[in-house]
Amino acid sequence: MGSPGLMEFRKSCFGAAGRLMMDIMQFDWEPLGHWELDQRLDQAVEEMIEADLMSSVQAQCSPVLMQVSPQEDFLPFTQEQTQTVTIQVSEEPPSTVFLEEQEENICEIEGDPTVQYVTALLQNSNSSHSQSRLTGRARLSLSHTVFLSLTLLSKRLSYRTVSSTFRLEKGNIHRIFFSFCDRVNTLQDQLIRWPTGEEAAEHLLPFSSWLGWDERLEERGLPQVLGMLGHTRIPIRLPISKQDGESAVPYTKRLKKEPHPDSWLNLELVCNSQGRFIHCRVSRGSDRDRGSALSEKLQHNPELMPPGTCLLARVGYPLTGHILTPFSPGRSPQENLYNRSVEAHLGGFDQAVADLKERFQKLRYLDMGNFERAKAVVLTCCILHNVFLEMGHVTKGQVDREVREEEEGRKEEAGITLRDTVVNLLYSALEEGTD
Repeated sequence: MGSPGLMEFRKSCFGAAGRLMMDIMQFDWEPLGHWELDQRLDQAVEEMIEADLMSSVQAQCSPVLMQVSPQEDFLPFTQEQTQTVTIQVSEEPPSTVFLEEQEENICEIEGDPTVQYVTALLQNSNSSHSQSRLTGRARLSLSHTVFLSLTLLSKRLSYRTVSSTFRLEKGNIHRIFFSFCDRVNTLQDQLIRWPTGEEAAEHLLPFSSWLGWDERLEERGLPQVLGMLGHTRIPIRLPISKQDGESAVPYTKRLKKEPHPDSWLNLELVCNSQGRFIHCRVSRGSDRDRGSALSEKLQHNPELMPPGTCLLARVGYPLTGHILTPFSPGRSPQENLYNRSVEAHLGGFDQAVADLKERFQKLRYLDMGNFERAKAVVLTCCILHNVFLEMGHVTKGQVDREVREEEEGRKEEAGITLRDTVVNLLYSALEEGTD
């Protein structure tokens, strides 16, 4: 027998190898949950038996005809479109009535305005994907692929549920869905764009709602608001190797400590007065950066900010000549007045995030531990959020602000000067109004 130290070393090596193998398996099976993996062996036996039966009639199988089941409806679609997916495997040729019903249901899906709009965007894009069929063994039309993917994004459905609904293999749905996300991601620069010129001027907001537009104050240095900057967390599944490390921590300590940073994504956004996203950045939970990259971009490209405008953000973001943040906390009536004006605008940001998560409920928890795949899904939702706003689809979510203690970000001299100017202008306008 070896020494205790050698035994511990061997155990650690075996543990590391085991975690590596589990990570590899997780990558291959992504995004199956643990409860689905447990059923995989039983399902494999059933599939072997079913394969023997299906092989005898494979030549007579008709194409897959897809509609949506009533239990998993997608909000933009009508109730008449929610039928059951059917695959014809009978050796007898389908009846004329059956084919007519299936053709009518397919036309209803393809004729839906939401499906048509998104399908047209993908077809007209300049990406290499636009000329090719989405990946996956199933021969689905683009409109049906859009419909299936929107169903997955809008509801918290497992791949197993959607697989039984659409009568497609779970692995096929996985490939089709992520191919759809990759294709939508190519539209990011087109649909999440920074406004300039007249487009920017159309969405400028007065700094204070109770003051409204006041040219005199603006001439004296009170900026207008171009957008609201902030972030939210998107929970994802913790990778298996990290789960093992977490389980070794005593339960009482896990209750007190901050959740593992790899168990969420940071979604940084800037929205305008209409709740439309004009900036989007997805990063790992361990990334503590708050707007630094955006701040540097604005500094090197001053034309992005029209003269006399600013962005507003909460504590934790840098205070610069382009980004204004609150005092933490306000120590005088002047500072408190300024903070209330800033917070009124940031309430619009909170509402935009709530609308995003209400529209795409998959963002409430992404059952996938792979960062790149999770990032693609989040970016897809942000792009489609702007698409639906363009279509006039309004969804109102319940605001549930994430309250976390944040340290003050860096302060630049230009930001301090601008903030002091705004504080003095707001308070002097209040005093003049009460005289």
